[in-house]
Amino acid sequence: MTLALFDLDNTLLAGDSDHLWGEFLETRGIVDAAEHRALNERYHRDYQRGELDIDAFLRFALAPLADNDPADLERWRSEFLRDWLEPIIAPAALDLIAHHREQGHTLVTITATNRFITEPIVARLGIPNLLATEPERRDGRFTGRHVGTPTFREGKITALERWREIHGGTMAGSWFYSDSINDLPLLRQVANPVVVDPDPELAATARRADWRAITLRAAEHPVALSD
Repeated sequence: MTLALFDLDNTLLAGDSDHLWGEFLETRGIVDAAEHRALNERYHRDYQRGELDIDAFLRFALAPLADNDPADLERWRSEFLRDWLEPIIAPAALDLIAHHREQGHTLVTITATNRFITEPIVARLGIPNLLATEPERRDGRFTGRHVGTPTFREGKITALERWREIHGGTMAGSWFYSDSINDLPLLRQVANPVVVDPDPELAATARRADWRAITLRAAEHPVALSD
């Protein structure tokens, strides 16, 4: 089966769900706004520069899951999805997903953002398979830690290889769509790398490699980016 792989944040979404979740928590007063905002912005800048310490970031990002009751988290997440994330799902992203579905490709979202945030988003997009960083749970509550290898940078390759051992799928003819230089390791593994509204470093890399570049933000259908 041919794999169509999609990054999520700033690729299928016109924004970063992990970063926005932090802003949502700040707005609702669920976390200390000033302290949380400073760290949220710092880690976001580190990510954009390709310098993120993923373990430190996950300790920060998963702490609110451990600090709050699961029922409250579920309620807040529903509000977040409705009011913050639904508006940044681009119609062109839905068109792209539909195109690969019509081709009979196996659709997989692979994202560094944790499963608690991303699982309902990916379900909303109609993608049946999700590889995401896994928050640890014990006795029905989150612990604030993660389990396994985070699906970040080379960790995306590790997660995909393990998934393929169970579900199959070939890298021959495979596709991967991403906006971020952090996804360069996986982009180099697929047959058809496509950069989507890329950050400057990835855009430059894509030009040198003669990779296809598109935007999902300008129209109802994917549009090629000019050089």
